[in-house]
Amino acid sequence: MYIDSHAHMFYEDYRDDLGDVLRRAEEAGVLNIVVPGTTLATSREAIVLAERYNHIYACVGFHPHEASHATESALREVEELSRHPKVVAIGEIGLDFHYDFSPRDQQLRVFEEQIRIAIRRNLPIVVHTRESIPESLALVRTLVSGDPGWRKSSPGEGTGLPAYRGVFHCFTGTAEECRQLFSMGFLVSYPGIVTFKNSPVLETLRQIGFENIMIETDSPYLAPVPLRGKRNEPSNVILVARKLAEVFSTTPEAIGNTTSSNAKMLFGIN
Repeated sequence: MYIDSHAHMFYEDYRDDLGDVLRRAEEAGVLNIVVPGTTLATSREAIVLAERYNHIYACVGFHPHEASHATESALREVEELSRHPKVVAIGEIGLDFHYDFSPRDQQLRVFEEQIRIAIRRNLPIVVHTRESIPESLALVRTLVSGDPGWRKSSPGEGTGLPAYRGVFHCFTGTAEECRQLFSMGFLVSYPGIVTFKNSPVLETLRQIGFENIMIETDSPYLAPVPLRGKRNEPSNVILVARKLAEVFSTTPEAIGNTTSSNAKMLFGIN
């Protein structure tokens, strides 16, 4: 059984065959799909999908590409949307210094303000970082230090299981950067990039193991081999699990069990 921890199912790519896409996911053993918003409008759309389908959950927030549109009133609405019972995280938020579609100072401000929303709401965060890992780690470390109680009453508290604060999705950082995140209560997640030829994340994975990771598709992007160049969809998360099973000399089911358990703990999915 698998959980696709990151899929943008509100995209036009699925407008004509969403039912078929979800059926294929169910047939592949995908129990749940987490749909992160990227703008105010898509955050609302993620919630609509979560209301329509029991196995879909939503996240709300502004992607760093959209930081220049994150006005004070828009961020207040993100916080209000986060009160919906099917909203499980603030995301997709973070920093992207590769494209710089929004000025970096605005990205940093909006990232920090959305983390503070998550802290107030005691929700985890879903983080995008591209060519900005040191800056992202530094900001998260500062805010975690300032609010050590964040997520301490989350699922897992008192059970011996961790109280996760969030996930750095599609993470391309080093093993040492992963360990820094683990020490602060964060997971990392991996999509189809693990199947790409000579992918550097494979060596990172060999060093960190799979105990603190999740799997995702980042649909409709990053379709795994042998589907590169095609529209991605949640059923393909099993190809990620199969590759990880190969890396760790275990079974896809073992990968699915561990990563799904992590997703359930992080997002509070029953």
